[in-house]
Amino acid sequence: MTRFARAEPAPGVVLLTMCRPQKLNAMDRLWFAELTELMAALGVEDGVRAVVLTGEGRAFSAGGDIDMFADLDGDVVRVRPHLRRVYDAFHAVERCAVPVIAAVNGLAYGGGTELALACDIVLAGESARFAFKEPTVGLSPGYGIVRGPEVLGRHWTRYLALTGREIDPSRAERAGLVQEVHPDPDLLPAAVALAAEIAALPPLAVQVGKAFVNRDAVGGFAESVEATALLFGTPEHRAAVRAFRARRAHSDDIATHGT
Repeated sequence: MTRFARAEPAPGVVLLTMCRPQKLNAMDRLWFAELTELMAALGVEDGVRAVVLTGEGRAFSAGGDIDMFADLDGDVVRVRPHLRRVYDAFHAVERCAVPVIAAVNGLAYGGGTELALACDIVLAGESARFAFKEPTVGLSPGYGIVRGPEVLGRHWTRYLALTGREIDPSRAERAGLVQEVHPDPDLLPAAVALAAEIAALPPLAVQVGKAFVNRDAVGGFAESVEATALLFGTPEHRAAVRAFRARRAHSDDIATHGT
């Protein structure tokens, strides 16, 4: 089943909507593979000049799928290629020849905030919330701790990556992650209008501008893969995953059978 729905709301603009609302658009193996392929294809597709990326439902993305973490079972040999797939997907956003605008419509936790970091421009609705939640499950935001200092600066990256705390759009804007904040109903129209404005410009100038800004966006990730992979094998991470799944199972049971 596809993880993204495509629409073309304006000339030259492609809208990609993450369509897994029942799991808050959590990122699994299919999600990473599909995003990587989509970004590569859109960058060379005739007539595409800009992309808007958003989420269906009440989340942009809640980050990595906990069930996928459980399947990895802390095995570093299996975690390494998984992390490379994760980074490949975020890099595909950065390398896409056309600008990618994030329209953050709700929760952007963990990989959701990291995806916003990978995008070229970030717009947020008033209900958006950003956080690196990885510390709460014994992990570190591997992509975020490398890209974050370039976008947010070191202090904001440390604040988010060391605490797991959540910030609202106004604080995210002050940190440099978000460029515009809109009322929720106006978010997607504003993002599409911005994308259409970019799409109307000479495309080569836009592509060269993006390519040069992102030309050095490659360093530090090999080291991050190794460090993060080791964290997947810690007792703290495994215990956190078990606890999360147990809480969810209990909630599902209550929802099904009543209290």
